[in-house]
Amino acid sequence: MKKILSKLGVVGLISLFLMGFTNISMADALSNFTDNSYLVAEMDDGATDADAVAAEEAAEEATLDTGDTAWMIVATILVIVMAIPGLALFYGGLVRAKNMLSVLMQVFVTFSLMSVLWVFYGYSLAFGDGGDWNAYIGGLGSVFLNGITADSLSDTIPEFVFVTFQLTFAALTPALIVGAFAERIKFSALLLFMPLWLTLVYLPICHMVWGGGMIGEWGAVDFAGGTVVHINAGIAALVGAIVIGKRVGLGKVAMAPHNLPMTMIGASLLWAGWFGFNVGSELAADGTAGLVMINTQAATAAAVLGWLAIEWAAKGKPSMLGGASGAIAGLVAITPACAVLGPVGAIVLGFIASIISFWACSSLKNAFGYDDSLDVFGIHGVAGIIGAIGLAIFMAPQFGGVGYDEGFTMMSQLWVQTKSVLFTIVWCGVISYILFKIVDAVIGLRVSEEDEVSGLDTSSHGETAYRN
Repeated sequence: MKKILSKLGVVGLISLFLMGFTNISMADALSNFTDNSYLVAEMDDGATDADAVAAEEAAEEATLDTGDTAWMIVATILVIVMAIPGLALFYGGLVRAKNMLSVLMQVFVTFSLMSVLWVFYGYSLAFGDGGDWNAYIGGLGSVFLNGITADSLSDTIPEFVFVTFQLTFAALTPALIVGAFAERIKFSALLLFMPLWLTLVYLPICHMVWGGGMIGEWGAVDFAGGTVVHINAGIAALVGAIVIGKRVGLGKVAMAPHNLPMTMIGASLLWAGWFGFNVGSELAADGTAGLVMINTQAATAAAVLGWLAIEWAAKGKPSMLGGASGAIAGLVAITPACAVLGPVGAIVLGFIASIISFWACSSLKNAFGYDDSLDVFGIHGVAGIIGAIGLAIFMAPQFGGVGYDEGFTMMSQLWVQTKSVLFTIVWCGVISYILFKIVDAVIGLRVSEEDEVSGLDTSSHGETAYRN
């Protein structure tokens, strides 16, 4: 599998390269000086009026809305709760007891480190003007948040609020990857890989989709992070699981989740916090925010039912783990689509995504033999792809969607969505593979077999989650 992935890297880079390049004249020169003076004065008056109108429009655009601001502050806090403690507890309950604290630590510290890097240079590269390179990456004009003050506005909210809201996305996305190589990665390797991945994978994709770059210019729809967050994290997770290799004793030693109630609590926090993630992406308290809210709830609930139905049919019993996994699959699938679908379309999309994710986490995973410990690819990667592409169909008015932008049809939108997904897969897959190999060569990715068997809580951090 590693050799195949290595060979595909060259093909992927070539594909990535190819996808990226896919008066009124003066009248009567003999007019007298008085007439000319009158015309100039009249033009000056017109220019003054135009300037006044432009200034007035700019003032209207840059007006602080306290309702929007209050909501965005709450939404930002909700996304933080998604990660810590939501994601940390969700992952922590899924690993063995001897690795509980290591997973909590990896999520907690990744979220913290990415937050600092976002302030240093992440925001500038994601949302700044990249000049000649703007199709792919932003510039360095706002490093260390230079030029942003308490009075700076982003539409109707303080720019610092927008910076912090986007920070939570940048900090959460790398933390999702942790689940793929849980129970076997060196903590030092994680701390080296994550900043490299943020810089070379997340920030360019974020800029290309949301920061005025190439994918956004294509007309791709990604309201809250189908490509930027979930496909990105899912592909990196798959690559990481393959490069790092399987856990010691997989298939021979019991590796069941040690605390499913903890996982259920984490999934519930993720579900509730996701409203900040999705609804907050409207950046306003308005009608679209309401549409996003009902779509997020409906799709997630349908996905729970879909996962349990297929699990019951395939395994004979529905499980709590299945319900929690279905909820996450539904949340992921609706993320890119939540502002363009109707509620019924959201239900159908969530139901379909959960069934396909179940297949990916069982049949697909077993067929290829990779050890994606907590099914990051199977849920985030696969459901993200289903949502990003499926929205092109369900946003049609006949399915209750909002319809297409001028010049787009269902087929043209479907092609743009597919192209954006393929581009993200290749960009993330190739660069992630290179970064994992670099980190492995420099300090090594895996702990020793002895440390892995004893558990990362004690071997990496010198503490345990539980005491007898």
